[in-house]
Parts: sequence; structure tokens; C-alpha cells
Amino acid sequence: MLDTELNVMGKMLHTNLGVNDEGHLTLAGRDTVELAESYGTPLMLMDEARVRMRMREYTETMREVFAPGSMPLFASKALSCKEMYRIAHSEGMGTDIVSCGELYTANSVGFPMEKAYFHGNNKTDKDISYALDCGVGTFICDNREELYALSAQAKDRGITQRVILRVTPGIDPHTHEAINTGKVDSKFGTAIETGQAMELIKELLTLPALELVGLHCHVGSLCFDSKPFIDAAHIMIAFMAAVREQTGKTLTVLNLGGGYGVRYVESDPEFSIPENLRLVSAEIKKCCSANNFPEPQILLEPGRSIVADAGVTVYTVGSVKTITGYKSYVSVDGGMSDNPRYALYKSDYTVLNASRAAAERDFTATVAGRLCESGDLIGEDMLMAKPQRGDKLAVLVTGAYNYAMSSNYNRVPRPPVVFIAPDGETRVAIRRETFEDVAKLDV
Repeated sequence: MLDTELNVMGKMLHTNLGVNDEGHLTLAGRDTVELAESYGTPLMLMDEARVRMRMREYTETMREVFAPGSMPLFASKALSCKEMYRIAHSEGMGTDIVSCGELYTANSVGFPMEKAYFHGNNKTDKDISYALDCGVGTFICDNREELYALSAQAKDRGITQRVILRVTPGIDPHTHEAINTGKVDSKFGTAIETGQAMELIKELLTLPALELVGLHCHVGSLCFDSKPFIDAAHIMIAFMAAVREQTGKTLTVLNLGGGYGVRYVESDPEFSIPENLRLVSAEIKKCCSANNFPEPQILLEPGRSIVADAGVTVYTVGSVKTITGYKSYVSVDGGMSDNPRYALYKSDYTVLNASRAAAERDFTATVAGRLCESGDLIGEDMLMAKPQRGDKLAVLVTGAYNYAMSSNYNRVPRPPVVFIAPDGETRVAIRRETFEDVAKLDV
């Protein structure tokens, strides 16, 4: 059943959510309760039209405001599966890959390897060999040891491998410490501030079989404004100008990483990707003019901002327990095995009783998972319409870093991922695991 004409937009966190005549939560016009009954729970739903809309915001705006050849790279780690690579390819995106598992998945569906960028702060010799076998277009190199290993393997194969060097610009975007990656003290990259980045570039330029084309930085995640990206652009372009002055090498690519946020809760700000990309572009042009440096191709690595608000996870409520004088617990049939972000980061989420989505949210509870772990929580002090056993509870904005970070803790099978196509049809992108799947590697 499609959405009614109820004025729900002001009440819902995102515009792809609604309430139908049955009082059920809808995603992309589809009844989430009906889909949960059809596919079972836990169930991860993805709004394909929303994913494509976000991708086009990046691709179209970047073509408009940045130098020719600029391109967004889908950050695979947010949600790596065959269907995401198919969609990214069809929308003209590249991809940022951080493991050979992600590389295998992309390559298996014919994603063009020349548009694949291979990250990682500790690529093994086997990783490098496999990526070269696959024909990865560009390595984003992190350290001296990797450069020497890559140089040796590329030389042995008689090829010249494109590389981008990851550096740290020394920026703190004030995000959660675990997702802050741009500071000098980071496991990623080489610091500009200490002089080590310049030293490594000079050394890299002497290595055979490598072509240094640009620099990479990444300042962190969940940024709701462009100041961290603008600050990074100022530092990076000035550094690229310094590289040209000291080495004679003009770098032509600047990868500013990812990190734009999405609204998980009502208190998060509204955010326009095109508007913010235009702000960054204007500053890059100013920086290049001030440094007399040619405007480089810009790469960005959006992940969360593409898939997060396309996703909703639906659970079945098992129990509602109130401890007199303390708090209430709502227990569901999933938990940290399919969404570990609260356990890791105390991440905020919005929950709705999908079975009673039109009802007032007047019940406060901790949403607990089914796993044998006291930290197995989706969130605390969460507001919802009071559920009862059998109701469907929807956790919103779960498209990023949920399935991607899922596990089989307690030997619980992972849920399926079901895409809702723009025409409303559904298809299974990742099937539900079985007990046999969970035990299949045992010997």
C-alpha cells in the first residue's frame, strides 16, 4: 500500500519515510511491516532511488564545479556488496576499496578496475599481488614499506603503477575519536607538519615503476559542514605547491576523502551535499590562485552520505520490560551482531514502532538485542510508540556501517539486505544466512 496524503514530511526524519493507511511505516512507499512479514526479521531494507539520488548529487555537482576528471569514489566499507558496485558503476562513480575482499566483490561484477582506488595502511605482499593481478587503477599508498614493495612487484611485471600518497594534514574535525583520521597522530598516512611527508615524496620519486599523480587526505566522519574539507584543501594545495617547488613535480590529483554526515536523529542538522561541494570548490579555486598552482582533479570518497539514510532495519519485538523506578527495555530479535555501532561509538539512532507509526511516541526505553552480552544495545532512552510482542520496530538510517560491520557473534546468522527498486519492486541483494552458512568453515 502506498503512502496516504498525510502531511508526514515534517514528522519524519527523511523524505523517503512515511505512514500508510494501515498506520505502518513506509520506506520508498513500501510497507515495512508487510515486507518484514514477507522476508522475516531482522530485515535490512535499502531504498535504491535514494542511493541513486545521493550518487547523482555527487557526480553531477562535481562535474559542474571541479576540474575536468574529478569524480566521487563510493567508499566500499560503508556497504560492500555486488549490488552496490553495480549501482555505483551505472551511476558513473569510481570506488574506494580497502581490502582484497572488497576488491574481489567489485571485480566479480565487472566494476571497471581503472576506476578502483586501493586503500589500506598495511597492504601485504599478497594484497599487492592480487590487486595488480586485478588491474587496479590506482594504489593509495600509506607508508614507505608499501611503496618499496609495490615498486618491486610493479617492476617485476614490467608495468608502471599509478599511486596517490596518503598524508595527514593535522586537522581535528571534532568527530568521535575513533573516526577522526586527519590528525598528525594517526595510524593513517604520513604527517605534513613533521616534514616526513615531503621526505617520503622525494624518496618515492626515485623509485622505479611508480607514477605519483597526487595526494590523499581524510579528516574524519560525520562532518555537518565543509570547514574541515576547506581547511584540508588550504593545507593540501599549499603542500602540493611546495612539492612542485622542491621537486619540480606537479601533482594533478587531490583526494579529500569522505566524511560528510547524515541525520540520524532530529537534532542533527539538515545538510545539502551540492551546496557544500560548491563551497569547497570556491575555496579550492582561491587556494590554487593564491599558490599559483593549477587546479587539480578532485576525488571524494562518500560512503555514509550515500547509503545511510537509504537504509532501515526492521526487527520483531520479543518483550517489553519495565523495571519499577528504573527504566524500560524493549528486546528485539537482532542487536549488535547486525548493528554494533552503539556498542562501539554510542551512536545515536531514531527508532519507530513500524506497526504503530502514526501513534504518538510517548514511551521511552532502552532497545536491547538478543545476544548474550550486557552491551548488546541499539540505544538508550529511545522514544517510540509503546510496542508489544510481535510489533515491528524500525531503526532508521542503517544503510551504512551496519551490515558492513555485522558479525556472527553467538552464532547468529546475518540478516538479508533487500533493495526496493524505484518502481517499488523488491529484490534480495544479500540473502539471509543459514545455520549451515555460519558453520560451513568448521572442520
